[in-house]
Amino acid sequence: MMNDEFQLAPLPPDADTAEMLEAIGPLEERPAESQYCVFRSGRERFCLPVLDVEEVLEWPIVTKLPLGPSYLMGIFNLRGAIVPLVDIAMTEGRRPGLLPKHVVVASMRVEGSHEDVRIGIASDEVVGTYSVTSDDMLHQAPENVPHCIGMLRHDDRLALVLDLPRLLEVFPGPTI
Repeated sequence: MMNDEFQLAPLPPDADTAEMLEAIGPLEERPAESQYCVFRSGRERFCLPVLDVEEVLEWPIVTKLPLGPSYLMGIFNLRGAIVPLVDIAMTEGRRPGLLPKHVVVASMRVEGSHEDVRIGIASDEVVGTYSVTSDDMLHQAPENVPHCIGMLRHDDRLALVLDLPRLLEVFPGPTI
C-alpha cells in the first residue's frame, strides 16, 4: 500500500541546485556537532578535537632525555620526525615499569612556521571518538588544570578538554 502524500518524481538531468533542494524537502534544524577523541591518562579522561589529533599509536620506542623535566618521558621517531612525549597524568605518579599503552599524537599550526608542532601524549586507554553538540560541553574547567578549557559529557562521564596552545606552555617539549 503506497502513501498518497509521498511520491517520487524523477528530476531532469540538468536540474539545478534549487530544484534538487526543493525535491529533498525541508531540512531539519540540527545543532552543530563536533567530534572529540577521548582517552585516559592516569585516572583522568581527557579529550581533543579530532582535527587536532594526527594519529593514535601503540607505544613506540622512546629515547629518554637526560636532565629532562619529569613530565617529559622522552622523544620518539614518527616517520622521520622527532616528537616529544609528555605524560599529563599529574594527579598521581606512574608505577615504575608500568608504561602507558598508547600515544595520542596531536599537532597544531604555528604562525610563522611552515611545519606543524607535534606533541605525543601518553595514554593508558583510548576510549573512542564521540560526536557531541554544544549541550555536551561545559565551558568551565578545574582551576588546578591550566591546560584544559572545559569538560565534555560522554557516556555519563566527564572528560577534560585539552587546549593545545596551553598544553604546550604547561608541558614545553625540547627544542631540537
